[in-house]
Order: sequence, then structure tokens, then C-alpha cells
Amino acid sequence: MPRLSLYRPEKGNDYKFQDRTVWEMFQVGGTDVLLHKYIGPGTSQENTPSTPVYSQDDPTNIQDMLFLENRDRKYDPDIYRLRGVYNVQDIDFNLSQFGLFLQNDTVFVTFHINDTVEKLGRKLLSGDVIELPHLDDEHALNDLNYALKRFYVVEDVNRAAEGFSNTWYPHLYRAKCKPLVDSQEFKQILDGIADVESLKGTWNAESTYFPGDIVIAPNGEKYTVLAECTNIQPPNETHYKLADTLKDIMSTYEKEMQITQAVLNQAEADVPQSGYDTTKFYTMQQDIKGNTELVTADSNDLLIPSTDTAGNTLLDDQGNEIYMAITADTVYQTPDGNAYPGYIIGDGLPENGAPFTQGIAFPLNPMEGQFHLRTDYKPTRLFRFDGVRWRKTEDDVRTTMSNLGPSDVAVGADFAGKDAATNKGKDSFINNTKVNSIGGKQVAEKQSLSKALRPEADE
Repeated sequence: MPRLSLYRPEKGNDYKFQDRTVWEMFQVGGTDVLLHKYIGPGTSQENTPSTPVYSQDDPTNIQDMLFLENRDRKYDPDIYRLRGVYNVQDIDFNLSQFGLFLQNDTVFVTFHINDTVEKLGRKLLSGDVIELPHLDDEHALNDLNYALKRFYVVEDVNRAAEGFSNTWYPHLYRAKCKPLVDSQEFKQILDGIADVESLKGTWNAESTYFPGDIVIAPNGEKYTVLAECTNIQPPNETHYKLADTLKDIMSTYEKEMQITQAVLNQAEADVPQSGYDTTKFYTMQQDIKGNTELVTADSNDLLIPSTDTAGNTLLDDQGNEIYMAITADTVYQTPDGNAYPGYIIGDGLPENGAPFTQGIAFPLNPMEGQFHLRTDYKPTRLFRFDGVRWRKTEDDVRTTMSNLGPSDVAVGADFAGKDAATNKGKDSFINNTKVNSIGGKQVAEKQSLSKALRPEADE
């Protein structure tokens, strides 16, 4: 080594002096940074080659080997206080032809290396979550008694270029951080209560609680006190409500779901069903020569026996057959089929709004031109009696565009579909609940790609 050299193979006194100076600069001029320490992925329920089960937490573990994902992340319950420095920038909105974009939402925070490692027990990692207390918003646009917090996720960590001293040793970490979003990875953090300062600990029967206090119930849930109470155990709707979590006040999920619901409702209103609607068009009946058939009625009505869904004749209290009165000129002089071909026009309804019966069997003593909808078919099928036999007219293949039933296509309804469209052909694929036996194991037909493409151990 040259006699005069600032670099030494070991970190000597020059390095230590400059490192203490840098540390002091951060203590004097830096801001508090609260860090949620990432300790590793969640443990898989199934020990497979693609989703192994680990004996201990380690941030280097991988939850899903197939997709290289850590969907369930675990964080240290303790919060670490660090000192950091970053450049405050204006956040601008850029209106482009593709919409409104947020610019400069990335924050680069600088930390002192030795101070960070000493407090965390390791270096900063991608996956750590930081909170900037000085950015808490005390003036939220909702009726909250606490400030809105600002969280960022560490995406990348490197040695800062400005952190190298003349000894050629680095002193600073530069962390690239993005705003935290409501996703599965950060569920543990977002499930925490928003108003930590009001937490009074575990509920005690001898303690008196006042409105705004937060207590931990015996069931583990956290509740906010609504009215002063003593020896009243939560849950109790009169005196308690579930405490607001960080997800409740930070997440845009509910608002995005409302927007999605509004868009879906408008789409269902504009296009209620797939295909073409031909119910508005009149179909002229024709005779055997193809000419328009004029209809006249010499009698007021015709009587035909009424049947149930199974095709059995209905009887009154005296055992007499029940007849259905139908005008002769409107029912039985019906067209042979739809005169307007097109893309998915079958709706299971007779032409010209003619009445029809329905059931799992054909009615007894049908008359020529009579319609009947068989509900035991999938999709349901409309038949017309031509005087000799029942001929297929059309299948009910038109369905809502979102896999919903009629009760869900309404303002305020849950588009997730409690009444999914059935008998339309696609529900058996979207809502597949079938289970098959493969190799002695019960395997569900509908599976996520991560489970369907699992690697197998070579034994």
C-alpha cells in the first residue's frame, strides 16, 4: 500500500469517524421512518414441491416455487424506528389520451447502513414496508378522529452513490419505495387498527371505557366503544362496534367495486342478454303453400285440459277436469318458427307473445299450434305441437353477459352473483363444482393454474 492512501483494506479510524459524522447528520436532519420488518412468507397448508412448508421464518424463503411468489407475507409485530432522508417532490397528475396518470409516486429514501443493520438485525429488503409519520393527513375528507397514514413498500435497495466517502466505503442505503396498495401480500399490516393511540388493551370487566376507546375482546376482535360502559363484554351493538382497520380507511377496494357495479349495471341495462332480441318483431304465420294465412274464429274460445308440470291432468275438488280457455285466433294459429334468423336469438319464448305451458313432461291432449317449454332440458327447450308430434322450436340460449341471474341485474345488487345464470350452458364451466377421482384421490375439476401445474418429486 502507498504510504499516503485514504483507502485501507480494513475499515479504520478514518472510516469510523466519517461514519459517525454521517450518522449524526441523519439524527439531526433526517425524519422518523417507521418500518414493518418482513420476516418471511406464510406457511403453505400443503407440503408439495411447488409450495413447501418451512420449519422457520426466513425472508429468503419462497412460498410458491412455480410462480416465484410470496402471496402471504408475515411481518414482525414490532415496529422499528429508523432515520431517513429523501427529496420531497410535488405529485403531478398527467392527463393523457389514455386517462389520468399519477406521476412521481416513487420515493427514494436514504438510510444509514450501520444504524439500519444494528436496529433491524439485517439489511433493508424488498418487501419491507415503511411508514412516514410526518406525512399523516389530519384533514381527511371523512369524519375521522385520527390521521390517515402513508405507507410505502420497499421495492429495491442499493448502496447510494452519494454515500461513498473518500475512504471508498459506502455509508448509505438507497431504497426505492412505492405506495402500498390493498393486496393480499400486505393483509397483516392492513388488518391492523387505524387508531393505535386509542387502544386500551384487552377488555377488563372492572375497567370503565369511554366513547372512542378501543378494546380487544375475548374473541380476539378489536372494538370501538360507542357509549360509556363498565362490565359489558363485547360484542354488544349498543356499546361497541368493530374498530376501523387500516384497510377500512386506506383501501379503495369498496369504491372500485361500486364503480365496477355501476358499469356492470349500465352494461346490463344496455345489453341485458347476449345475442339478438327478436321479441319486438312480429312473425306472420303461413299456410302449407307459403302464403300468408288469414285467421278467423267462429267461436269465442276453445277449451283444453290443464296439466301440471309432470303432464298430469288437473282436477277440481269434485274430480272434474280443469279446462283452460284460450281464444282460437291468437293461440293455435301460430307460426312454425322464428322468421328472423341471427346470432343467438333463442330465448325460449313463443313468437308473437303467444301463451305457453311449461314442465318436465308434455301436456296431455295437445292441440295443433300449442307451445310447451321443457324445463328438464339444459338449456330449456321450447316445443310446438304440429298436430302429429312435438317439434323443437328453439333453445333458451340467451343469457346475461356477466354470469348473473335476473335477480342480480339491478342497481345495488352484488355483481358477484348470488343467483348465477343457470341452464344457459356456461354456468357448468364458470361455476364448476364437480369432483373426479384420479389415482385414488378426489380432484376438483375447477382449479387454479398454480395447483393444476404442480411439479412432482422424482423419487
